[in-house]
Amino acid sequence: MKFSLGVVLNPLDQLTELARTAEECGFSSIALPDSIFFAEQAAAAYPYTHDGRRFWNADTPWVDPLIAAAAMGAVTSRIRFYTQVLKLGPRNPVLLARQVGSVANLTGNRFGLGVGLGWTPDESLWCGAPFADRGARADEAVEVLRLILGGGMVEYHGKHFEFGRVQMSPAPTEPVPVYVGGHAEPALRRAARTGDGWTSAMMRFDRLRAVIERLAVLRREYGREDVPFEIQAVCVDRFGLDGYREQADAGVTDAIVVPWLSYGAGFDADLATKQDGIRRFADDVIARMT
Repeated sequence: MKFSLGVVLNPLDQLTELARTAEECGFSSIALPDSIFFAEQAAAAYPYTHDGRRFWNADTPWVDPLIAAAAMGAVTSRIRFYTQVLKLGPRNPVLLARQVGSVANLTGNRFGLGVGLGWTPDESLWCGAPFADRGARADEAVEVLRLILGGGMVEYHGKHFEFGRVQMSPAPTEPVPVYVGGHAEPALRRAARTGDGWTSAMMRFDRLRAVIERLAVLRREYGREDVPFEIQAVCVDRFGLDGYREQADAGVTDAIVVPWLSYGAGFDADLATKQDGIRRFADDVIARMT
């Protein structure tokens, strides 16, 4: 089982040093959140809290995850980065392919693209993209991304996206993995059918285990049960060495963690406190999982 460092709600000036420390301590990846803007009046309820409220506010720090990956990649050499998850709906996949390919090249193929539909119409509509048919648009967007990032002169003629023969150089020298987020049945089907893995938002263990079992059924249905597949999880009620072993037994391959929270520090803790939490977690959990 691997461990990814979650850096949601972190001040931007801490990110590069947290990446250095996580790499030194044996973390596999950095999981990078995405939020384009904070709408004063959201058009939909946030789906991952019990009351539909967002757990951040207008002053909460966010950074574009692709730019963050490039910055942290420049000060590290082994640790990987993936978006968890990037909102695909508001973004044009042709432009996004240029950005993803750049990050993949600049980090030496240490980047994975986690994608989701986005939960609120605001982000799509105010960025000039339709919110309707977002599932079908996402399916085409993933096809476009894989096509362009595969290299060479390509073209695409779909229902939602269309372009003539183009080439973006240099293409990544290795395929960029695509991880699909979302808890609803259509998202699980999309992950099983097209993804290199599935990534969760905040989820209780019993529900997480049920979703992993469902994904296994769907992957068999699509004939992909033997294809490597990541299960990236944010589990909210299984912690400590025994808790992570329980997650691994359920099928989690990559636990996304915020270590300093386990030792009493908050999201607003100073850098040294967070680095101490990373080192303690590495000693208490990572070193003892093998």
